[in-house]
Amino acid sequence: MTGPDHADDAPRPLVCPDCGTTFPDRWRCTCGSPLEFADRPLPPGGPPDPDAFDARSGLWAFEEFVAVGDDPADRVTLGEGSTPLVDADRWNAEFKLEYVFPTGSFKDRGATTTLTRAHELGVERVVEDSSGNAGAAIATYAARAGIDAEVYVPADVKEAKLRAIRRAGATPVRVDGSRADVTDACVAAVEGSNDGAGTDAWYASHAWNPAFFEGTATVAYEIAYQRDWEAPDVVVTPLGHGTLFLGAYWGFERLRRAGWIESVPRLYGAQAAGTAPIVRELHGPETADPDGKRNDSADGIRIAEPVRRDGILEAVRATGGDAVAVTGAAGERELDRLHAAGFYTEPTCAVAPAALRDLRDRGAIDADEDVVVPLTGSGLKG
Repeated sequence: MTGPDHADDAPRPLVCPDCGTTFPDRWRCTCGSPLEFADRPLPPGGPPDPDAFDARSGLWAFEEFVAVGDDPADRVTLGEGSTPLVDADRWNAEFKLEYVFPTGSFKDRGATTTLTRAHELGVERVVEDSSGNAGAAIATYAARAGIDAEVYVPADVKEAKLRAIRRAGATPVRVDGSRADVTDACVAAVEGSNDGAGTDAWYASHAWNPAFFEGTATVAYEIAYQRDWEAPDVVVTPLGHGTLFLGAYWGFERLRRAGWIESVPRLYGAQAAGTAPIVRELHGPETADPDGKRNDSADGIRIAEPVRRDGILEAVRATGGDAVAVTGAAGERELDRLHAAGFYTEPTCAVAPAALRDLRDRGAIDADEDVVVPLTGSGLKG
């Protein structure tokens, strides 16, 4: 599928939602805003028969919704997608097992589409900043594409994630300081190389690059397909930069506009207490840090200043959802419950089912509502 402004032989251009400026490619607008695809594909007609739908291509089975990889030869893939959606009776929910991806996290959804975009553009070297999972995914898919990669990581990154980056042939760059300091160091490297617009250093950011969100949006397509094109009432995800949260929102919204589902689920984001900017914005500082301690175990979502903050708040308000701060103690209890039930996830994953428990206790989610919770990273990551 292509839109009215898209030439079949060229990658789709990007547009700034704030000032309307368009670019062939760039990592952010000159006004400072994150960019979006100017031409978002939307298939005509209603949904296909689920029984006749061929999902063997994984997330690329939904190619008609994806703004990159029009030419299958450009796709950088390891067979990712089609992750299981299973009953989780102890939580009265369904869990989407995102930790069974090639690198053990949902970030492979965005890595396949981001490196596909890079391949379309003829990029030779990518850079990324990450607390671990995104870096491992970008490094792995860059290796698959034959593209050099550097990944800026916190100095205290978990060894298992650092090892995954190195073994994919990428160069890790350890940065002392906060997670924001890591991003600042990476951005400085990108801006020193033609603002990431050329092939010297292309910013494969999971927070800034709209191609990444084209991949994470496929979680919505898969959930709807696995439920015979019926969206759940509620989806609860971890929430840091919002790559999965916003991807799910945009994906379900596209399905609704295409006529494949009737309504978009309420979206709830689970943040780490002490580093919960969306909760703070919605409910105040006391709610964002209920026990006065930072939840250090959920290292994957400790993002103090999410790049797409306004988009996250829009998604919360548009769907009637909310954001919840999960303490370290609550996360650890939930992680034990997950492991005891056979869901071997890393600690960051536990914030979403912990938030579900809290939201049910508050009465925000009824017992008879259909709920889907993505479990985002493997316990094998340490």
